[in-house]
Amino acid sequence: MASSKPSADLRLDRFIATVTDFSRSEAKRLIKAGEIEVEGRVASDAGQLISPDAEVLLRGSPLRAPKPRYFMLHKPQGYICAARDRRHLTVLDLLDEDNPERLHVAGRLDIDTTGLVLLTDDGQWSHQITSPNRECWKQYWFQCAEPLDENVIRQFERGVFLKEEKTRTLPAKLEILSDFEGRLQICEGRYHQVKRMLGAVGNAVEVLHREAIGDIFLDADLAEGEYRPLTEDEIASV
Repeated sequence: MASSKPSADLRLDRFIATVTDFSRSEAKRLIKAGEIEVEGRVASDAGQLISPDAEVLLRGSPLRAPKPRYFMLHKPQGYICAARDRRHLTVLDLLDEDNPERLHVAGRLDIDTTGLVLLTDDGQWSHQITSPNRECWKQYWFQCAEPLDENVIRQFERGVFLKEEKTRTLPAKLEILSDFEGRLQICEGRYHQVKRMLGAVGNAVEVLHREAIGDIFLDADLAEGEYRPLTEDEIASV
């Protein structure tokens, strides 16, 4: 299960920047000015490594790492998975939370793709989802332009070559729901992968919706644009 505290030692200046609104450079100035104490002693080294349980005081007041946050969001079309953008709304614009800019997306979706998006400020947790070494399965429902057949199932099981890439996709699981509708499970996160996989077999995605990431399924009670905190079991499943 994901911890509510950092699991590794941090530089003192980075710790201060993480748990406050100060920048790293501002944190260094606070340390230089003698306003930071670590375990009862005035700190002087911004690069000092501190444990997650260390007592750190700023002007006599304790600084504590905030409890990590984990959310699932039902992403609508028209929103991008970024912290900020000059031209488009982002998924962070849908959140009514303190300091939403500290959250990041664990597994992005295209602007026209709907469905499950996970947001957190726990980088180690999100790495378990996005790391190519973890093979975290994602499940998508799609509608396509051309009829599906059993041959596409076999092609996806073997892996296909995407345009301008030299390696096959890892084996994927396709369930044909109707002639123009399918459910696809993939364990990679290549750029526009589902759309490009359909393109590699002479088809095209017309509608794409993510249903699940690992064992976390989009809550059926969430309308587009709505979100909720993850349960303890959902957090621990990653």
